Amino acid sequence: MVDATITEVIPIYTDKDGRMRVSGTRVLLDLIVNAYQRGETPEHIVQMYTTLTLDQVYLAIGYYLRHRETVDDYIRRMDEEAERLQREWEAEHPPKVTKAELLARLQAKRDSTG
Repeated sequence: MVDATITEVIPIYTDKDGRMRVSGTRVLLDLIVNAYQRGETPEHIVQMYTTLTLDQVYLAIGYYLRHRETVDDYIRRMDEEAERLQREWEAEHPPKVTKAELLARLQAKRDSTG
């Protein structure tokens, strides 16, 4: 029997903006983890993100499972950052029409055609 040390290179890197991505792609680890948590199979995840290979998806899921707390914290931070940026954008660029106005227009249109 051959005594061989098996090592796997985890295909995850952190880009210049601090986002974790699958090596050789622009696919975020967040997307794979979210799909996995929704019950998507690795085969379906590869169909969803065609730049990924099946082994990359399995290794990314394995990384997540081994480092769940760290990855969950990372995803939580990224979600908080996205929400903060959205609030800032909306404050700087308020909508010209409010949701209430759009709903009123829709109701008026329904009333005039019905």
